[in-house]
Amino acid sequence: MPDPRFEALQQWLSRDLGIMNYHLVPASGDASFRRYFRVHRNGESLIAMDAPPAREDCRPFIHIAQGFRSLGLNVPEVLEQNLEQGFLLLTDLGERQYLKILNSHNAPVLYGDALAALRLLQGGDAEVLGLPPYDQDLLMKEMELFREWYLGRYLGIDIGAALNKTFGLLVASALEQPQVPVHRDYHSRNLMMTEQANPGILDFQDAVKGPVTYDLVSLLRDCYRAWPRDRVLTWLYDYRRKAAQVEIPVGASEGEFLRWFDWMGVQRHLKASGIFARLNYRDGKPGYLKDIPRTLNYLRTVACQYGELAELAQVLRDLPEPVNSP
Repeated sequence: MPDPRFEALQQWLSRDLGIMNYHLVPASGDASFRRYFRVHRNGESLIAMDAPPAREDCRPFIHIAQGFRSLGLNVPEVLEQNLEQGFLLLTDLGERQYLKILNSHNAPVLYGDALAALRLLQGGDAEVLGLPPYDQDLLMKEMELFREWYLGRYLGIDIGAALNKTFGLLVASALEQPQVPVHRDYHSRNLMMTEQANPGILDFQDAVKGPVTYDLVSLLRDCYRAWPRDRVLTWLYDYRRKAAQVEIPVGASEGEFLRWFDWMGVQRHLKASGIFARLNYRDGKPGYLKDIPRTLNYLRTVACQYGELAELAQVLRDLPEPVNSP
């Protein structure tokens, strides 16, 4: 089928940028309308981003890339841009995605690097970076995706006002935490193993000023890769100790930090379950349905550990079997 945007991208590279004799191949897609292509030329590799302006705004990517690089984070450098067409040319962080290479043997090193980079991020100034707040409205809107797309569209059930109390508790917990720079999708699909300054960090354009445990949940209770609880807690408490040493605010105690982490995970995994269902029905991307059982397992595990989340635990117990098989 004709692909007008692909043809326009080729013209931009060759006619506007003067890049000749290159080979353009798909690099990856993500859970948005953006596409990425690897530009091979004379033994070097660059990344071309195609972000349709009607669907995606490149400006946050450019702005946050500059801010994150100023903190010492390894993110792509924006080499060329065409905002009118929605094209960017970026440095290439390689093909070794954390999700594809992680195992029990290399996880301590790879996660150690990722957690060290996260401390650099959280040590930054969200105001200087110009990050918008992860406020009550956004937190609530995200959880509504679970009710609308997973429960309503995927399972075909309407629970009415059930979970309103739970949503309120989760928002309050998020907002009472210290607020720091948050990547918002800091997980194994968006981290690349690099030879220097590992990891390379992708998909940061939605960064916000938000809860200190949010990116930790994204990484340690990854929607795409689960780890044993004891290992997660070891990473979590080690992070808290090292973060406190560099004056990142981490709460009064390990117990408080764990509750923040657990409840933040519930908010994120409600959101993720809804997004995975929406990707299937709205965007024609069924591949994420297979990850819903993992996010639901996270939800059930935490909901049963806290009496305040009994409403959620009951809703999860009462869920019917999915009407559509992943």
